[in-house]
Amino acid sequence: MIAKRLEGISEYYFSQKLREIDTLNKEGKGIINLGIGSPDLPPHPDVIRTLQEAAASPSIHGYQGYKGIPALRQAFADWYQQWYRVSLNPDTEVLPLIGSKEGIMHICMTYLEEGDEALIPDPGYPTYGSAVKLAGGKPVNYLLQEEKNWYPDLKALAATDLSKVKLMFVNYPHMPTGQQVAPGLFEDLVRFAKENHILLVHDNPYSFILNDNPISLLETPGAKDVALELNSLSKSHNMAGWRIGVLCGSKERIEEVLRFKSNMDSGMFMPLQLAAAKALGLGADWYNHINSIYAERREKVYQIMDILSCKYELKQVGLFVWAKIPDHYQDAYALSDEVLYGSGVFLTPGGIFGSQGNKYIRISLCGDLSRFEQAIGRISK
Repeated sequence: MIAKRLEGISEYYFSQKLREIDTLNKEGKGIINLGIGSPDLPPHPDVIRTLQEAAASPSIHGYQGYKGIPALRQAFADWYQQWYRVSLNPDTEVLPLIGSKEGIMHICMTYLEEGDEALIPDPGYPTYGSAVKLAGGKPVNYLLQEEKNWYPDLKALAATDLSKVKLMFVNYPHMPTGQQVAPGLFEDLVRFAKENHILLVHDNPYSFILNDNPISLLETPGAKDVALELNSLSKSHNMAGWRIGVLCGSKERIEEVLRFKSNMDSGMFMPLQLAAAKALGLGADWYNHINSIYAERREKVYQIMDILSCKYELKQVGLFVWAKIPDHYQDAYALSDEVLYGSGVFLTPGGIFGSQGNKYIRISLCGDLSRFEQAIGRISK
């Protein structure tokens, strides 16, 4: 009999859908998967070379420290200073993670008890709500709407009962909508958190993708008093399978999360850490290179959206294109299934990200141009 904590926790949508797609492929369907944001491009050659050379050393395969090696913490601190204009103490304010997804769970387990509440964006990353539930807390959705530029209505939230709310998850550039942060929004969020004694958790993995101005919540004055920020090399450096992330915040908060994390793992393989440090030192040429590729792919995705008569915002950033479906579809699941079974192309229905995504579809930019051109041909027919 499974533990009670798993009640109401379903298998991750993509885990289920990939099995379905695998079955269709075994039947010879040859499904083109444009749903999942797993970068298909490799990391920089110097990053791979660093991993290979370090892994060849006979003396580097033991357990590592729970806080990451000093070289990686310093590399993260330098990266934040260079690109986000944020000063971090590498010894006390930087905690490397085995992927930022684990950090979401660590934070929830560190701060939530049964009966505590956490504010979750709708639409938003499904893992936020799942992690809150697994920690014994209660996810409370706050609605994001297109007519409000996918920003939270903090005035309306302040008028609700927030007495049990301990955490608030925010994510800009926003996934799945691609909305960039508006001037003043982070300042408003920090003020809201201080006034209501809430810990902000900013998830920031998309800030380099098709975005000329990477921004960190921690750049906001006073943010370290009320916020933690998660970041990742998965999207920005094509290292999703390497599982390298980071948690940044005040010394007190990092120590609190470390109390939980240190009981959950035994550190990260040192060659991975050395390779991550190398990746963090790459210059603007790296980001310009991968963004030029994504920009070309995005034009193809726009073509798919046009064929499907979906409406989209050209200013969105990140690894996906988010678009509103035609009114005659009941929801995006209906459109997604029609395209999957009619054209052999999988697109992500926005409803998996919350009720506010029911009328939207999402297409990933991960895949070479030939895949998008093939998808265009299939859907056009």
